[in-house]
Order: sequence, then C-alpha cells, then structure tokens
Amino acid sequence: MKNEHVCNICTADANELIHVDCASHIYPDGSLGIHGMCFRVLEKEIVALCGPNGSGKSTLIEHLNGLLRPTSGSITVMGKKLDLSHINIWRDVGVVFQRSDDQLFAPTVLDDVMFGPINMGITIEQDRMEAIRALKAVGAENLLDKMPSYLSGGQKRLVCIAGVLAMRPKVIAMDEPTSDLDPVHAEMVENIILNLKNNHGISIVIATHDLDMAARISDRVCIVKDGSIIAEGRPSSIFYDKNLIEKSGLRQPNVVQIYEGIKKNLGISMENYPITADELIKTIASMIR
Repeated sequence: MKNEHVCNICTADANELIHVDCASHIYPDGSLGIHGMCFRVLEKEIVALCGPNGSGKSTLIEHLNGLLRPTSGSITVMGKKLDLSHINIWRDVGVVFQRSDDQLFAPTVLDDVMFGPINMGITIEQDRMEAIRALKAVGAENLLDKMPSYLSGGQKRLVCIAGVLAMRPKVIAMDEPTSDLDPVHAEMVENIILNLKNNHGISIVIATHDLDMAARISDRVCIVKDGSIIAEGRPSSIFYDKNLIEKSGLRQPNVVQIYEGIKKNLGISMENYPITADELIKTIASMIR
C-alpha cells in the first residue's frame, strides 16, 4: 500500500476550515516545536495527529486557535489569515487541553461552561441555555451544580468539552482526549467525538499516541515526527505501513497486529485491511466460510 505524500508546500482546498502553510515555531529557549508544518482541517471530519511524546502534536494544537503564533509560515482559519487582528478565533476553533485542571476554574460546572458564551455578547438567560445544551450533549447535565475540583478525571474531561461546545465552534481540537481516563469514560469521549461530527457537523482534531482510538474514529491520520507531518492518509493506508509506524516511534493498532499475525500464520496474502474490531470479526468470519 502507498501512503499519500505530504508536500512541503500546502495547496488550499475549498472545503478547508483551517490551513497551516509551512509553519514553524521556536520557543523562547530555542527549542523547535514544529518545523515546516503543513496541515489542514476539512469540513465535518475527524483528523488524528499521531506521534510519540515530543513530536509536536501539542504545539500544533495550540497554533490552531492562536494560543501560539508561528515564528514563520502562516495559518488561515475560516478563510482569514491568523494574525493579531483575529481576536475572536476562539469562537471558530475551541481547544480541549490534555490537563483538565488547566481549563476549569469557576465555582460550579455551570459557571464554568457559561464563561465562554457570555463573552460572545449574549444574555445571561441565553448563556445558561447554551451551557445546559452543551452539558446535555456530552451527558453531563447532572453535574451542573457540582464543584469542578471534586469531579473525577472523566467527569472533568466531559465538562471541558462542554465548555468548548457551548461556544458553537466549527472546529474542536483535543489534546490526548482519553489520556488517564478509565475505559468507561474513554469510550464516552470517543462516542462524543463521533456525535459532534455526525450530529453537530463539527470537525474534530485529536492529538494522540493511541493508535487504537485513532483507528476506530478518525477519517484521516497524520503522522507527526520531529515537528513535521511525514505521512497522511486514510487509517487503513497509514496503519498497515509497518515501516512508517515503527520509524515514527509508534506501534500498529492491536487489530492490525492481530490480522497481520493471522495472515502470516495461515500463509495468506493481504486482501482486506480491517482497522476496527468489527471489521476484523467480519473479515475472519469471511475467511472461515
């Protein structure tokens, strides 16, 4: 299988919401966060940024809504080049940080989720309605009177997502959205991500080194290494490229490893490329028949 090549110079697409064109970022201490980064987010898609710790995923995420500005290169959001005049970018692109405690600060969950919309010039009553709508969308409406500091890690993540969703962004970028979560809450977050895309039309960017999750929910995968995207394509294309995955300091998803092991032991050449458990089950069943 051949991966889609990522050019050094990005070409704009009519369906793009975000366009990162050869952006680099050097931190004050001289370390390089991203280098010649070319990246895009299309309408109604889930795109996974996959790479090991320190590869540049988080740095890229923080560039998508202006938390960081590129040292060189450019970023366009909703057709407008990101610069100092683009002060309301957070309305279009929301970020859910890896550490929930970095995002929660208000006395109650409802106050926290209401914080963003009230800065958009709506009334208190409208703000409350938006906050409750967002909490219901993530299944956390029962937490509205709770104090964020006393919530579980999974509950905090749901509230953080609701706080961003309340502002009705076009894109939500999530940094390691399921890290440190128990399996139940991790599955809840995955389902929320799919719901945001399928039922709310929101594009989602997830930065993760969890390739199993990326395989289950992403439409497009970008492999990040040393501050740049070195490969991009469909999950089935990317995750069956063993040399690419190993070179990137990652491991193939479990489903891919199992399927490749079965084919090797049976001495059968590849025909299908399952990447989810359901696809693997159907593939094995067809082999048995």
